Amino acid sequence: MPYTTVLFDLDHTLLDTDESERLAFAAAMEEAGATASPDWLARYRSINHELWKRVEQGELHPEEVRVSRFEQLVDDLGLKADAEVMASQFAAGLGALGPLYPGATSVLDALLGNVSLGLITNGLSDIQRARLTRLGLERYFSSIIISAEVGVAKPSPDIFAMALRDLGEPSRDDVLMVGDSLSSDMAGGRAAEIDTCWYNANGHVATADVTYEIAELSAVVGIVL
Repeated sequence: MPYTTVLFDLDHTLLDTDESERLAFAAAMEEAGATASPDWLARYRSINHELWKRVEQGELHPEEVRVSRFEQLVDDLGLKADAEVMASQFAAGLGALGPLYPGATSVLDALLGNVSLGLITNGLSDIQRARLTRLGLERYFSSIIISAEVGVAKPSPDIFAMALRDLGEPSRDDVLMVGDSLSSDMAGGRAAEIDTCWYNANGHVATADVTYEIAELSAVVGIVL
């Protein structure tokens, strides 16, 4: 068995975050009394992406993203809507809506009991905790680290160190990080001196070194077991 410990990302790795966002955004716009245009979600995603990049760079705390992304959206689109209401409804929707990717639980079921499992996610506590509970994921992970709860985000090696302490300080040679983001999951794994597995379902071109690259999440099982 080449690895004794596997760390997973949540968004865009186990969870279909695009679908979660789409459903939550529509509900938030309706609650705020705005009739959403099809390009509004794309604009939101662009704003959100830039803000989370700043979280990765240590410039923002995750909680600062919650409302500021909607304040920017309201300003950009000239909406007559309350950004605070949008942010609150959107957060509730993200926690309550959106499925796991097909086969995600099968991968976790195969690994559970054979290796130690941890989850490291850059996200807001209430949203990620609601998702984990709703989707029944908590039972799989002996360590769950959420950036907003610990004050540090991927790619900082400090957040990886927190998870590995929870998991009994395994040898770094025996740990694998699985995630979709080159800038947070893969860069963070390298900084923490552990192997990385890039879940690249959309066929992007790698711009950094990774230990493994997979197009199907099920491939993790063959790598680990």
